[in-house]
Amino acid sequence: MGVGGHFWDLLKPYARHEGFGYLRDKRVAVDLSFWIVQHETAIKKRSFARNPHLRLTFFRTINLFSKFGAFPVFVVDGTPSPLKSQARIRRFFQASGLDLSSLPVPEDGVLVERNQAFRKCVKECVELLELLGMPVLEAKGEAEALCAQLNYEGHVDACITADSDAFLFGANCVIKCIHPNSREPFECYHISDIEDGLGLKRNRLIAIALLVGNDHDLQGVQGIGVDKALRFVKTFSEEEILNSLKEIGNGEKLLCERDVGSSDDPLHGSNSISPKLRQSHCSFCGHPGSKRDHFQFSCSNCITGDGAGCLKKPDRFKCDCSSCDMDRKRKEQEKHESWQMKVCERIALEPNFPNNEIIKMYLSNNNGYFDGSGGPRTSWERPQSEMLVDFLAFHQRWEPSYIRQKLLPMMSTIYLRDMATNTADELLCNQYEFDCVHRVKTRYGYRFLVVKWKKATHASGGTVHEISDDPASSQQHEVIDVDERDDILEESEVPQIQVVDGTWFLLTDEDIELVRAAFPEEVDRFFKEKVTKRIEKRKQCKLDT
Repeated sequence: MGVGGHFWDLLKPYARHEGFGYLRDKRVAVDLSFWIVQHETAIKKRSFARNPHLRLTFFRTINLFSKFGAFPVFVVDGTPSPLKSQARIRRFFQASGLDLSSLPVPEDGVLVERNQAFRKCVKECVELLELLGMPVLEAKGEAEALCAQLNYEGHVDACITADSDAFLFGANCVIKCIHPNSREPFECYHISDIEDGLGLKRNRLIAIALLVGNDHDLQGVQGIGVDKALRFVKTFSEEEILNSLKEIGNGEKLLCERDVGSSDDPLHGSNSISPKLRQSHCSFCGHPGSKRDHFQFSCSNCITGDGAGCLKKPDRFKCDCSSCDMDRKRKEQEKHESWQMKVCERIALEPNFPNNEIIKMYLSNNNGYFDGSGGPRTSWERPQSEMLVDFLAFHQRWEPSYIRQKLLPMMSTIYLRDMATNTADELLCNQYEFDCVHRVKTRYGYRFLVVKWKKATHASGGTVHEISDDPASSQQHEVIDVDERDDILEESEVPQIQVVDGTWFLLTDEDIELVRAAFPEEVDRFFKEKVTKRIEKRKQCKLDT
């Protein structure tokens, strides 16, 4: 959830939609709970799907690592605060229609009973990720808090989470949605864009969360929604907003006097309007002056040239003289101050507002179990293939050949990265050697190279990554795909197989720059030959015409 009151709708106009290469070679912190929660939706749509949380984590991790070229760091929730536990209990009571007066008070560090099944899902996903070689960090409290801290301190380039309070914890870039089968798969939000568009930085965002409600205080201030909270916090500067809320909550600042004026508030500060009486106006023409004076001679605004006097003012006439303009501004200021007063009164009526523990939690930069100066220890290891096959065969009932096929895009990505640094094994998966660049492939506007791998004649025995020739086996795989496939259960690409004169070839889609770094001469030769063929084709076309 994060910040309540449809907070994401407020940020939606400032979203960036980034293309396939946006996360290439970047580190990204992933809120694992965000992924696992989505398995509940999958269960509702595919009630016969087996362990959708494992399926989703498996395929999304492979896609994020190989398809998008990112280096994911997964973060899991730690022990929730008593405030979070109390909020969860309150949400459960509200959804069940139970009496809120009988709410139990959770002890420090005690999880809500209904999350036992969720903790089991998290444990299984962590085991899967470790077998895939991915780094997994445990937060002290909220996973999005540690994701935000890693982003704020520069350990990762972005966070993947749907919790909007990641910005309150200090995140600079949040990826809310991933649509893998689109030209621009990433829906990103940058704090710099939010600041430019809405004038909101971290303290003001925290103030809005306190007013409209959040994961730790579902209620907020009664009668204040996102729009009203936005307008209110912008009347205070970024530096003063939290202290001002404390003063208002304590009844010390009910009139909303501000020692520091906000540049976003045009009705206050150095341009404050003095209470000046409005100049008398003619009731006939509506301009400054008296009707008696204007009866014989027209005023300077109504000169007719025939001495007939002033012209009668039209309906809904508004005088634009400086006196009237000042009067309108004064009334607007009085209206604004009256509105401010009502908001302040609402805030003052809330007990224990604002909650200092929530403010302290949002501003904390100690959300993980590591030295803040050195940062977390993260490393990406090779997948433990055989243990991974056993794990998924047990939990998902998948055939070993199916698992290895789906795992191949990750293995080829690791192999190419190692080749670029001269640390690769001789063969891909101990069986396949680089043969050639087969062709260029464009998918959703992004260009890939189709790499052809040849099964080495001296490779170790076995058919580790071959597709079975058994029709019954192929039918079983097809049934799995149809039964469990869903928009949020995206699968990884299946490598193509070619058999030429008894020799096996694999064809995989790879990033152009990654292949170029691993095999620079082969890639240059491929593109030169491509240009040569294009030129020869044009020459032949001219000869034919």
